[in-house]
Amino acid sequence: MQWKALVWFLTVTSLLMSASYTMLVPFLPMYLIEELGVAATEVNIWSGIIFSSTFLISAIMAPIWGAMADKRGRKMMALRAAACLAISYVWGGMVETPWELFAMRCFQGFSAGLWPACLAIMTSAAPKEKMGWCLGLMQGGMTAGGVLGPLFGGVLAEVFGMRASFYLAGAALGVIALGIALFIKEDRSVLVQQNHNKKSDGGSMKLLKVPVIFRMLMAAAVVQLAVMLVQPVLPLYIAELQGSMDNIVLVSGIVFSVVGISGVVAAPLWGRAGTNIGYRWALYLALFGSGIFGIVQAIPDTITPFVSWRFVGGIFFAGIFPAINALFAENTLPNERGRVYGLSYAFQQIGSVAGPILGGLMATYWGNSIVVMAHGAVLILLVAVLYALRPKNAEPGSGINIKADA
Repeated sequence: MQWKALVWFLTVTSLLMSASYTMLVPFLPMYLIEELGVAATEVNIWSGIIFSSTFLISAIMAPIWGAMADKRGRKMMALRAAACLAISYVWGGMVETPWELFAMRCFQGFSAGLWPACLAIMTSAAPKEKMGWCLGLMQGGMTAGGVLGPLFGGVLAEVFGMRASFYLAGAALGVIALGIALFIKEDRSVLVQQNHNKKSDGGSMKLLKVPVIFRMLMAAAVVQLAVMLVQPVLPLYIAELQGSMDNIVLVSGIVFSVVGISGVVAAPLWGRAGTNIGYRWALYLALFGSGIFGIVQAIPDTITPFVSWRFVGGIFFAGIFPAINALFAENTLPNERGRVYGLSYAFQQIGSVAGPILGGLMATYWGNSIVVMAHGAVLILLVAVLYALRPKNAEPGSGINIKADA
């Protein structure tokens, strides 16, 4: 498959993958209360545990799957992840207790690796001058899924019940698995030759010693912590703003989708901006804007201005991960991409473990609005640290070359 066809196929894959996730996961607190009988006083703690279980196991497994992708093929890893995720979603629609949901989420963690495998496939096929555009387009697909998922999830929950969303998500992942099997072509001889030509392999530890790679891994972890800090409590915060729990799943779906709507348009533009001004400076700008408008979201006491600020924040947030992923691609060899994206996914899962637990505790003791404000403050602190630690010998506005930064 030529790179132009590949980027569109992987963009659609990203859309379906994201929609499957976002039609379900943001609503897990409601699922726990309405379907599994968890008391409202315990839902924050259960949400933290169930969110974090997947991410903890993913953090362990992602580097392993990434290394296997570099050695045995990215297509096989993508196919494995898609098939296992399809099974996990169907399982999620059948659970009857919080502990069964916990077991399902643990299996989802073991199934991780679809997004890193897709990134590795794309960055190995795309021309260097089109890298930012391709990654921005894929991020746009992810963001579009973030628009459609909550809307479909909210409507399905209102009409058919929340379990229907799990079955639809399983079907979407099944379609992805079939598409990967039929349409992704991988030249195994090139992969074998790349591995044969590698210098002494330090594996993932070698990549961790590259300063720019390590900084971007830490950035990915902190960004994901900020996202997951607020996500489990957001439906409950929305209920506070609207003054009731009426139609909360549908209303939450609409609110979650707002960020995606702004991101669909913005993500490809951020990819081009990274190419023009440098991915490092694009990352700084995206982080700063996301942080400012994240804090501002905690100010309104009604839902309409809250949604408006989330829309603006989504424009900036759409630029964060395309810049991080492009910096990974710029500073690794093609036969290291599976590992670096596996590491990135693992570091993100570390943030995803800490975020829900920390957010649940903060919400329990200080209230949901403090959690919303904190997620923006974390992003501003991150950009300040990254700027302070920036490589002094890199050209202003340029991507960071692995040799120059070492």
